[in-house]
Amino acid sequence: MEQQAVLRLDNVAKRFGDHVVLDHVSFDVNKHETVALLGASGSGKSTLMKCVNLLEQVSDGQIWLGDLDITDPRVDTDKVRSRIGVVFQQFNLFPHMSVLNNVTLAARKVFKWEKSRAEERAMELLARIGMEGKAREYPDRLSGGQQQRVAIVRALMMDPELLLLDEITSALDPLLVGEVLDMVEELKGQGATILMATHEMHFAHSAADRIILLRDGKIAENGTPEEVMDNSTDPETQAFFRGYRE
Repeated sequence: MEQQAVLRLDNVAKRFGDHVVLDHVSFDVNKHETVALLGASGSGKSTLMKCVNLLEQVSDGQIWLGDLDITDPRVDTDKVRSRIGVVFQQFNLFPHMSVLNNVTLAARKVFKWEKSRAEERAMELLARIGMEGKAREYPDRLSGGQQQRVAIVRALMMDPELLLLDEITSALDPLLVGEVLDMVEELKGQGATILMATHEMHFAHSAADRIILLRDGKIAENGTPEEVMDNSTDPETQAFFRGYRE
């Protein structure tokens, strides 16, 4: 059966002045697939994620979401973003709003859902992660791990075709990382399509269907976790993953 690409990057380049951050990057993320984007700091991971979410414009190449070229300047940015759920390393929850209001805000204000419909959907999602009892709490009453799980729930509100997870555990206390990664595993099990940039090597190895290793803005490796992390014959790749294996 032919795989269905939810996201396709075709020769994507990004330059800031003379500095090349992404150097003609091409890959697909297929439906129900979890792809982990790995690489050293400065390799281009975050810039790539921003290009996919239209926070940065590509300098060259195309990005397709399904059959829509989202790098076409005529594209409706808000419509594209409504099809993509994004979670960043900072939780970005509004401190003056309850968990429920944080989760339902975009549905109510941007997509004009009735309050009852938005709250019913939010409570269903919060219940799935055992946090329905926190719906009326404010973010400062939650742990970092709980706040990040709320941010993931917010990203799931509109049932996105693609979930972008950009270093979602890097701002967390190490003791709280596990509960967030458990939630990502659960989403993967439910068939979500995920592109995640992460430094969590063991998690990437266990959770990802495919690893894309960026080096100096180019794809150095693209394969299964075993192919890339365990069996690559490239000396630079082996050096990058040496610490993870020890």
